[in-house]
Amino acid sequence: MNALEITGFTKSYGDFIAVDNLSLTIPKGEFFGFLGPNGAGKSTTIHSIVGINRFEKGAIEVFGTDVQKQYKKARAFVGHSPQEFNIDIFLPVTKILWYVGGFFGMARKDKTARIEELLGIFELDKHKHKQFRQLSGGLKRRVMLARALMHDPELLILDEPTAGVDVELRNELHIYLKRINEEGKTILLTSHYLEEVEKLCDQLAVIVDGKLVKQGTKKDIIGSAASLEEAYLAITANKTRTV
Repeated sequence: MNALEITGFTKSYGDFIAVDNLSLTIPKGEFFGFLGPNGAGKSTTIHSIVGINRFEKGAIEVFGTDVQKQYKKARAFVGHSPQEFNIDIFLPVTKILWYVGGFFGMARKDKTARIEELLGIFELDKHKHKQFRQLSGGLKRRVMLARALMHDPELLILDEPTAGVDVELRNELHIYLKRINEEGKTILLTSHYLEEVEKLCDQLAVIVDGKLVKQGTKKDIIGSAASLEEAYLAITANKTRTV
């Protein structure tokens, strides 16, 4: 069974077509890079996967579960770490994680154990009683990842997870993400740090102006280019939507 199956997905805002007839398959256990310029439709697609957006055309399934017809079941498969800090900034770290566990129906003892585990993994123990607004940018990113992983989802969606993070923390996160992927977790990553994508991802897709323009293995995408960045710039040249 595929982790994610997108078929003929189209999302419009009035007369503006944000995503146009997108079809994409991500097998279970994949570390998948979802690339594109700003405004290409990446966030619109992700928001539709996790239920923030409604759509009328096409279908999206997570582990065979329709994200609109069976929203609650589908959402339980997914952990989402968005680019924006969409968190109550006055909540302490432990409360943020506790409430997410409650949203997904976790038992009290399971929530307690999972919070302690995640605080250790992301080295947040010293900061667990601090309000989110009191944390540095790097620590906020750690909390976002911990929140996404609280219910141990099968599919982890990361939208710019290391934006504003220092080199040391970025490297630590890379090691951790690689490990959980090797243990079987499917990861969908979107990032403008193309060296990060090149380092982590096995399969890639590039979307421009709401349309899928390239998909394949990392080796196929890079081809004869010197790097993923060089290949990406060639793929997206003269295709970026003007506003």
